[in-house]
Amino acid sequence: MQAGELRGILRGRDFRRLYGTRLASQLTDGVFQVALAGYVFFSPERQATAAKAAAAFAVTLLPYSALGPFAGVFIDRWRRRQILVWTPVLRALLVLIVAGLVAGGQDGLGFFLGVLVVLGVNRFFLAALSAALPHVVRRDQLVTANAFSVTSGTIIAFAGAGVGYGFRRVFGAGHDGTALILVVAAALFLLAGLIATTLPKGLLGPHGAAEDVTTAAEVSQAPRAVEAIRGVLGGLVDGGRHIARRPQAALALGAISFHRFLYGVVLIMTLLLCRNHFAGDPDRGLETFALMLGVSGAGYFAAALITPPVVRRISKQAWVAWQLGGAALSLLVLGMPFAERPWAVGAFLLGVVSQGVKLCVDTTLQETIDDAYRGRVFAVYDMLFNATFAAAAAAAATWLPSDGRADLTLLAVIVAYAAGAVAYRTAASRTQRPAHALR
Repeated sequence: MQAGELRGILRGRDFRRLYGTRLASQLTDGVFQVALAGYVFFSPERQATAAKAAAAFAVTLLPYSALGPFAGVFIDRWRRRQILVWTPVLRALLVLIVAGLVAGGQDGLGFFLGVLVVLGVNRFFLAALSAALPHVVRRDQLVTANAFSVTSGTIIAFAGAGVGYGFRRVFGAGHDGTALILVVAAALFLLAGLIATTLPKGLLGPHGAAEDVTTAAEVSQAPRAVEAIRGVLGGLVDGGRHIARRPQAALALGAISFHRFLYGVVLIMTLLLCRNHFAGDPDRGLETFALMLGVSGAGYFAAALITPPVVRRISKQAWVAWQLGGAALSLLVLGMPFAERPWAVGAFLLGVVSQGVKLCVDTTLQETIDDAYRGRVFAVYDMLFNATFAAAAAAAATWLPSDGRADLTLLAVIVAYAAGAVAYRTAASRTQRPAHALR
């Protein structure tokens, strides 16, 4: 990441406002998620198993992915600034409902449905952020702007998890304490919406598809359900056709889906290791899991520093291949002992891989997808990003032991990463343009 280029990006007033909106929301995401993780996985009265972990991820991520297409279709029609203003407000109200359920000791279908809707609404917000970024920076600044904003947003989410853990220590780990943490999260979501009001209304688009863009008055007239579903499906088909005409974009989506599946298996193993192997009690298990997330977050930060200069030298496609191969090597050396410290180092390196691949994929899509289709394409992206992770959790639950120690599973992940690196590099060499893609 070049300091001079970053300073130029930060001088942009509209970029700073968009960035501030992201930070406030993702800080709150961290608080919200650590409250849920503590309540579901690390409560003294609950025993975490692979099946329970998979069920939780499936309930929150698979339907979450199903809502993604709606986000993409509508952010290509609605003003993205208004999405950034009103989705945090809606999330705040929904989080208060979830807090009420937690205070009442509810952890069944109603609780998970509430969590699902909170996370599903976030699809609109995150997809709008990605589609809006090209409107506040120049095209030649997209790589650095992505590296800085997306990665620091992820890091601030980890920081939010730390804040949430601090609240847990203050308010307690029980139902009432978790409910109080959620009330704080609701207030922070409102702050994100307030920051978004500082952005000019027409700045973030969509542009180039004026006939599809609704006014505020038109948005208030909700279409019939059948028409809405037809529009969503049609939007997905349009997005898929647009991707099919762009081999680089299609290959990038394949790479991130492949990585997310393998990363999902490793993350479920990490959760179970922290809960039932590395630690002897739930509180210590949560501390260990928070440590793993923290060092992984440091890896995300490192990826933001090294990815822009590296891809300027060797291209995004080559860097993705190197990272997939690096994931295989790091898991082989550091993961197989199933010891806490080596696993933590491996978590750092896998964080580098995760964010490095994502930055390359985000930038590839932003560069190769027309603005009028970005929302629909990013909806497909979000759907794949979450569905492959949830599928990994469901698959891993069928064989992972409760303590997470599974040598054959980890070895299979290592072999898959290595094979994926070779396959991706071979395919990328057939689609890569002669000139470096970041110029």
